[in-house]
Amino acid sequence: QVQLVESGGGLVQAGASLRLSCAASFSSYAMGWFRQAPGKEREFVAAVRWSSGSTYADSVKGRFTISRDNAKNAVYLQMNSLKPEDTAAYYCAAAPWGGGPKDISLTQTYNYWGQGTQVTVSS
Repeated sequence: QVQLVESGGGLVQAGASLRLSCAASFSSYAMGWFRQAPGKEREFVAAVRWSSGSTYADSVKGRFTISRDNAKNAVYLQMNSLKPEDTAAYYCAAAPWGGGPKDISLTQTYNYWGQGTQVTVSS
């Protein structure tokens, strides 16, 4: 059964840190984090390939760090210096193997999605 299970969201004050975790039931070429605020489209946050090459949205560079544990099929998002504008539901996603080069910042690259975990940052 294909599963992505996220954890680690919560309510924090601006400047605080949170660590999101996502465990998959399968191996994947890339794993990523996206977020969606109310009334807005889902947007890319960060992603990492099996080979550990990663990429970040400009809005989180220097504050967020993505990492993965291939042995556990898990991906993590360490979020530091959180801002109220980081408030959103955060979704973990996994991209399958094969199919040639992939842009891992695009939602259409990913076939599998978690249920989402809420991050709320108060000012």
